[in-house]
Amino acid sequence: MSQSSLPRRLRPARSARGALALVPLLGLGALTGCSGVAASADKGDPVKVALGAAGGATTVQAGDRLRVSADGGVLTSVTVADPLGRKLAGGLGKGGTVWTSHAPTAPATKYSVVARTKNPQGVTDEAKESLTTAAADKLNKPVLGPGTQGATVGVAQPLTVTFDFPVTERAAVERRLKVTTDNRTTGAWGWVKDHSGKDRVDWRPKEYWKPGTRVTLRAGLKGVDSGGGRYFAADHHLTFTIGPDRVAKVDLEARQLSFVENGRVTRRIPVSAGTRDGGAAPPTGVFPLMAKEGTVVVRPAGPGAGRAPARTLRDAMRLTDSGTYAHATPRDADANGPATDGFGSLGMTDSDADWLYGKIRVGDPFEVTGSSVRGKADAADGIADWRVDWSRWQEYSALSSGS
Repeated sequence: MSQSSLPRRLRPARSARGALALVPLLGLGALTGCSGVAASADKGDPVKVALGAAGGATTVQAGDRLRVSADGGVLTSVTVADPLGRKLAGGLGKGGTVWTSHAPTAPATKYSVVARTKNPQGVTDEAKESLTTAAADKLNKPVLGPGTQGATVGVAQPLTVTFDFPVTERAAVERRLKVTTDNRTTGAWGWVKDHSGKDRVDWRPKEYWKPGTRVTLRAGLKGVDSGGGRYFAADHHLTFTIGPDRVAKVDLEARQLSFVENGRVTRRIPVSAGTRDGGAAPPTGVFPLMAKEGTVVVRPAGPGAGRAPARTLRDAMRLTDSGTYAHATPRDADANGPATDGFGSLGMTDSDADWLYGKIRVGDPFEVTGSSVRGKADAADGIADWRVDWSRWQEYSALSSGS
């Protein structure tokens, strides 16, 4: 058999919309070489195979499901994979004449297609082809937290995925987020808004993490439509480890912070908690430490703040986006510790703040209880996951209704 006798190889052509147009391939099996699959009286005609979108179009847009169909025989198997070897799952239907992918195609991705066929005379063959989808016009970008790969964080630190643009296809996105731990920690995803109004989905355990837990997040988001044709361009991966069991318990009435390690109080620290008349008190609730920021300049806010000038805070430990800190307040120190603070924060002496700043890590919880004119913090202020009870938190999942 000469090369000239082979049918024309499938050549992708760009459509006006920039997506991949696929010309039906006739006699696909013959593409693999001269293996005796030419038409004859005893062996029959080669199976005709065509590629296209699952909806029937010959143009495959990014996000479409792929369709492989056979005429004059059946498909015995179809394998579609990207350059990293990740297969596009799918299944045969209509008596083996059609294979359809279960997952959508990703934008700007080259797929290799291997189709095995059998004609009515029982002749089998294999053919290989490739196709490349067009790049997406619009992208969404996720930011994973905690932000440092391989970090060690506190027992209240959730996983967070924050998106540049709104996510309307939340169930589709959530299905591609997989959390694994080395001790089978029970947890759940919940959709929230961050302080700037961006969509964020957090995974928190039912209870505080067990110290030493190793956590892995695999976000297989490449090619997923987040809504309105805005795709993710890549997969993402994050690992981190949970540090020692440390909790800062703050009693606003007693104006005291008790630092608890492994269930035992190792230091009691007098703290300011707003002004003596009850103004500018910190909010109550559970606040995983967001960041250790060193020295910052802040302006007072909230009830009782008045028109106090901006102040420089040292050993600043951020608890909320809106500016609640634990920090050193040497100006307010008296014989009994810090007396006043019009910043809605938790002030302490230099020595106590230095000690706490050196001990605490991002993700360690501040459990603030007692009287506060500000009540509980806003749900979008800081990390509010632990200010929601577990049964309610599970309802925040896009899959909670089984969708």
